[in-house]
Amino acid sequence: MANLQVKICGLTFRNPILPAAGPPSKDGASLQAAARGGAGGLVTKTISVRPAEVPRPCLAEIRGGFLNTELWSELPKEQWMAMEYDLARAMGLPVIVGLGYTAEQIRELAPLVRHFADALELSTHYVGNNVAPIIDALRAAKDIVDVPVFVKLSPHPNIQEIALALEDAGADALVMINSFGPCLGIDLETGLPLMGSKDGLGWLSGAAIKPLALRCVYEAARAVRIPIFGVGGISNGRDAAEMLMAGASAVQVCTAAILNGPTIYAKIATELATFLDGHHYGSVDEISGLTVRLMRERGAPHAEGAPKVDMERCVLCGMCEKSCTNGAIHQDKQAKVVEISEEKCSHCGLCVTRCKLRAITMPQ
Repeated sequence: MANLQVKICGLTFRNPILPAAGPPSKDGASLQAAARGGAGGLVTKTISVRPAEVPRPCLAEIRGGFLNTELWSELPKEQWMAMEYDLARAMGLPVIVGLGYTAEQIRELAPLVRHFADALELSTHYVGNNVAPIIDALRAAKDIVDVPVFVKLSPHPNIQEIALALEDAGADALVMINSFGPCLGIDLETGLPLMGSKDGLGWLSGAAIKPLALRCVYEAARAVRIPIFGVGGISNGRDAAEMLMAGASAVQVCTAAILNGPTIYAKIATELATFLDGHHYGSVDEISGLTVRLMRERGAPHAEGAPKVDMERCVLCGMCEKSCTNGAIHQDKQAKVVEISEEKCSHCGLCVTRCKLRAITMPQ
């Protein structure tokens, strides 16, 4: 079986699947449940100098994703010091303590949590695209603690610029991405927004943001040498493998843990191990950054002709024929054959991605 253990910034994680700062890590009991559920390490919900006042309702499942108006921890920092961090540390896993947001707030909080933290994760969700306040917060933490300091980023358009600036300023690792937004969901029965915020807007997470998260991780990984924790839309082992290939050294899970409970961490880890074994990889390290390396060596894929159909895999579901906008695919159920016209095919690749049985492949 493939080795799932990863080492990042001197910390050893039994597997690369961690909770992300959020509802699944809202207190010590939740963190203990995550550890028992198979998480490789623990990330606590972000605290700030004052407890958050979260508008209600604050969570909603939507088609293809998830909306939230979650903020930082609703528990006072004193309660975290008195009991929640100790409950997390009792599980024997590395504990990454989440802090936010400004340099001034970090200076107040970092000395309080340094005893409990194997590393810090600084959230910059509400800072904006200007890198200066993010660097100020990082330096405030680095001046106080002697443990690794990770910085969590929103999906900034200038992600490489910010990643490089943070690496230069001493960040030990990056965490990306946070929820994307603001976004809007509407209850069709009432006509009102799904979220209870003042303007009805929320933040998008879950499967809908995975391509965005992959892009951010991939671009940052091409620019920096420090490790990256990939976050956004990971709900199974293949999602985790994809994020690792994009350049992550480990991943964090939030929405899937909300929807499925804390056993999701072990499920994802097991599925990741199955993927690694099935593709003859010996460890997580072998696929971490694989896409970055392959793109440097080979460049982007280029189709050389129409896709090919493996009839031993094909079940004649008709999905490829239905969605071919060029009319290039013809299925003959009597003859049990699927034919793709080279003349009509535009080599778009849609049929390849739609076939869940991988019966259609694109020649390279």
